[in-house]
Amino acid sequence: MLSGGSRALQHLSDYHHHHASIGLGFCGAKIVQLSSFFLRPSQAKASGNCSYKLRHRMISSSGFHYRTSGETPILHNCFSQREDDLELPADGSSPVSGGIVALGKFDALHVGHRELAIQASRIGTPYLLSFVGMAEVFGWEPRAPIVAKCDRKRVLTSWDSYCGNKAPVEYEIEFASVRHLTPREFVEKLSKELRVCGVVAGENYRFGYKASGDASELVRLCEEYGIGAYIITSVMDKKQDSEKRDSADSKDRGQVSSTRVRQALAAGDMSYVSELLGRAHRLILQVDNTGDMQSERRISVPRSSVLNLPPGNGVYKACLVLADDEPSVPCRVVVDSSYIHVETEELQLCNSDLAQEFLSVEFG
Repeated sequence: MLSGGSRALQHLSDYHHHHASIGLGFCGAKIVQLSSFFLRPSQAKASGNCSYKLRHRMISSSGFHYRTSGETPILHNCFSQREDDLELPADGSSPVSGGIVALGKFDALHVGHRELAIQASRIGTPYLLSFVGMAEVFGWEPRAPIVAKCDRKRVLTSWDSYCGNKAPVEYEIEFASVRHLTPREFVEKLSKELRVCGVVAGENYRFGYKASGDASELVRLCEEYGIGAYIITSVMDKKQDSEKRDSADSKDRGQVSSTRVRQALAAGDMSYVSELLGRAHRLILQVDNTGDMQSERRISVPRSSVLNLPPGNGVYKACLVLADDEPSVPCRVVVDSSYIHVETEELQLCNSDLAQEFLSVEFG
């Protein structure tokens, strides 16, 4: 089981002292090396209408917390907001104005992403700033998302209790519109256009054209533009041995990542997937009631009708099938190269309210 979660790093702003040491810097201050990786009692530099209410205590996560996910899903169109399809607030400000934005690629919404949201919520109103359209820009092969787009709101809402009853909202920006921005231009967009009060990012965060900016530059630029910058240490994958964490791959030092989630799904290790996600993996199936019902207790859905990434081929027991307000039903799932087969002994699927357009299958 994962433990010892990420801890926020922050530097006490002191504009009368110059720090020349190398390392990660925090809270819009000079870059310093902290030996203890805890957030120190501090006061953040505020700008405009930004008002930080930081309590004078350490902010850290002592570990991961898990809740049994037995709620029935409610399928939503989307929980994200696009910069090109939102109505601006009455005062003309951006939808994230005055908020704290977590920066990253939020494909899996795993425990590391949740930690960014937790730290953002401790400072102000939390948002996840996501970029869409990267695959099209870079010509990447299309691949299924880990979390179905229509299921992201449920996941983010489930973080509510971790985030002080302030579930984060996603705000999406077309990657093509920011791809060529330098690190400085990107931070300027955050400050002048989006008018955010602060940003939270992981220690390995890269940004700007060709990923030329790193966490320390983010801190320096945010200080210059009057934005609070908070860098947190990576949430480590405790299941991986130290040799892998010390590998030469600079992108994988043993931290929880979407790549690890995909690998665990491909291996069919659903217990490991649950540890990385902090919840059970939920698969969303689009059901054709005229063709997918093979028997009263079996539904077979072609892989082309699955809205997110299924686990690798195999037989999965102790699963649940859920639909809208119906109680969860124990089921067995068989994944093969062409279909997802859902089988249950407790309910006649074709004669129930579960026989509808969308089904959720949760892997135990």
